[in-house]
Amino acid sequence: MTAPKTSAHIIDGNTLSAQLRQEVTQRTNALKARGLTPGLAVVLVGDNQASEVYVRNKVKACADSGLHSVLDRYDASMTEAQLLARIEQLNHDDSIHGILVQLPLPAHIDANKVIESISPAKDVDGFHIASAGALMVGQPGFWPCTPYGCMKMLESIGCDLRGKHAVVIGRSNIVGKPMAMMLLQKNATVTICHSGTKDLKAMTLQADVIVAAVGKCNVLTADMVKPGAVVIDVGMNRNPEGKLCGDVDYAGVREVAGFITPVPGGVGPMTITMLLVNTLESAERAAAERGLA
Repeated sequence: MTAPKTSAHIIDGNTLSAQLRQEVTQRTNALKARGLTPGLAVVLVGDNQASEVYVRNKVKACADSGLHSVLDRYDASMTEAQLLARIEQLNHDDSIHGILVQLPLPAHIDANKVIESISPAKDVDGFHIASAGALMVGQPGFWPCTPYGCMKMLESIGCDLRGKHAVVIGRSNIVGKPMAMMLLQKNATVTICHSGTKDLKAMTLQADVIVAAVGKCNVLTADMVKPGAVVIDVGMNRNPEGKLCGDVDYAGVREVAGFITPVPGGVGPMTITMLLVNTLESAERAAAERGLA
């Protein structure tokens, strides 16, 4: 007689995030004792309500972990030249170790130009082309916060990626592509699927690890998952009833997968935590350069 199937183990992003933030606080206090306080500058242009929430959460996270933060709020009428000038000031501000420009920006501002104006040494979002290049070739640099958080979640469950088949659904520059590169660095065999993939189910049924990051409800259903697979749900959507959901049919997939992340309470809390980690690491590098290490 076979044992009854149990539901997947939940990878709790809130719990893991809290553990990592404790480490951030300890390392921040150690830096402060040597005379350097990690600093993050957050720049918000316009009045996007979702951005307001994200920015507020980032500033609070800094305060909770002992980091110094500066919040620059600007009206949507701010010119591109004015924004670039402000970023140039922050690039040369020794009290700031990370610069984050909250996206989206107003339509008249070129987001790519703005991101590329941030010093790679302070690119704690990991969006600069230099950061992307460093990840691509395996050099030290800042990893984008969301896929970095996903890697920490896989690490937390002792997932040895060597030789595993990982399928990433989504090819964005913010999540899908860097996620694939990080998995590759850990010796996984990686398949990237997207809107042009002809038979998504055939790909995902082969996967030991699936990362869903397309921003669409129920992209991954139970019949698309190999029993025991690890499923990381990056999506953040609203279903027809207005309820928050991910890209994965959670109720169904949970009965097949070995591990799964919930939405909310999964990848989301990890993203801001990894922003703190990146800012702290930038400050530690600055301390070393100043002979404070």
